[in-house]
Order: sequence, then structure tokens, then C-alpha cells
Amino acid sequence: MLEYLTNLNDHNLPYPDAIHPIVIHFVIAMVLFAFFCDVVGYFTGNSRLFEVSWWNMFIATISIFVAIIFGQFEAGLAQPYEVAKSVLNLHTMIGWSLSGFIAAITAWRYVIRTRNPHRISIYYLGVGLILTAIVGLQVYLGDELVWIYGLHTVPVVEAIKDGMLP
Repeated sequence: MLEYLTNLNDHNLPYPDAIHPIVIHFVIAMVLFAFFCDVVGYFTGNSRLFEVSWWNMFIATISIFVAIIFGQFEAGLAQPYEVAKSVLNLHTMIGWSLSGFIAAITAWRYVIRTRNPHRISIYYLGVGLILTAIVGLQVYLGDELVWIYGLHTVPVVEAIKDGMLP
């Protein structure tokens, strides 16, 4: 595939910088903020926060699929070396699973919102806490890919091109 993309830059990308991190940080912020709004709304009785939470989850559900598309594309261009492959594969698998999980939670949230927009269940908050933990794990794995293994960083791209990394 790389022979068709002849204009790759120093980061081994056809555009100036990786797009996946930009979009996924948007998703991370929206999911975490939605959970925060739900918790605060639950304990304070401020049902307006439930509406904020709903819209954050709705947009996050759409955005995560955009992030995954760019993530898959950029992972293919990264040419991960052997040590980084297992982390990248785990990050990819959890990312795809997380997209389904977020979509399911958003659908559940829609049902809750339709039935009674002024209340949410403690069970929903529990699942939101699990979602927050999974998002935290994904953040850790993504950070590891960039800050430990250096995917799409100039020195690692140059080392791979020079054959210094297997």
C-alpha cells in the first residue's frame, strides 16, 4: 500500500500530523465530561446536566468511528516494529470494542432520556464508571504507542526506513 502513497512526510503520513489523536481526544473529553455531568446531576438533582451528558455521548458515539477510521489508516502507515505490535493490536481491539460499547451505552441513555429525562439509574452510573476505566486504559495504551514506542515520530520513522528497527 505504501507504494501508492508516495508523498509521505517525516511522520510517514500523507498529511502534516496524525489526525487520530486529535479526534480521539475530543471523544475522550466528551465521554469523561458526560460521566461527570451524570454523576453531578444524579447527586445534585440538576436534570439539565443529564441533557448535557446525553448530547456529549451522542456526539462521542459518532466521533469515535471517525477516530477509528483515522486510527486504522495511521496504524497501517506507522509500520510498527515487533515490540510495538502487541500494544498496537491490543489498542486496536479495545478501540473497536469501545466503539460498540459507547454506541450501546448511548442507546441505553437514549431510552432513559425518552422515559424520564429528569432521572438516571445508579446502574447506568456504574456502567459509566466502567466505561471511564476502559477509556483510561485506552489512553494509557495510546500514550504508550507514542511516548514509549514513538509511532509516527520522526526519529522512529527514520530508524524504520534505515532498517535499524525490525
